[in-house]
Amino acid sequence: MTERVFVDTNLFLRYITNDVPEQADAVERLLERAGAGEITLVTNSLVICEIVWTLESFYRMARPAIREQVLAILNTPGLEVTDGDQVLQAINWHVEKNISYGDAHHAAWSMARGIQTIYTFDRKHFARIEGITVRVPSQDE
Repeated sequence: MTERVFVDTNLFLRYITNDVPEQADAVERLLERAGAGEITLVTNSLVICEIVWTLESFYRMARPAIREQVLAILNTPGLEVTDGDQVLQAINWHVEKNISYGDAHHAAWSMARGIQTIYTFDRKHFARIEGITVRVPSQDE
């Protein structure tokens, strides 16, 4: 069995942006090792959320381009993304329904667990997702 190791957000960002070429090259070598089966890389949905947020806010990357990067991560040989199906759904809703990635992820996470009602004061984004009922808490409850 190969060693399983966690991959943090900054490795993906260095690789995607190539803003520190030496670090991007080191990440590429790590990805090649994973692709060859020498190690198994593991990351999670929070890392993906950080990647999306940083690429949007700091690097000003367009949503479709960010989706391509997330799809590349999800399809990287030797890399496991926990809750990958939810990440895929969230990134697609983020682009196609023009909602924040965070809200899209919350909706995908909820739906994967059979939760179809979301209480929030931010109805705008959740209301764009079929299958989700949005409720606002009131003082009467």
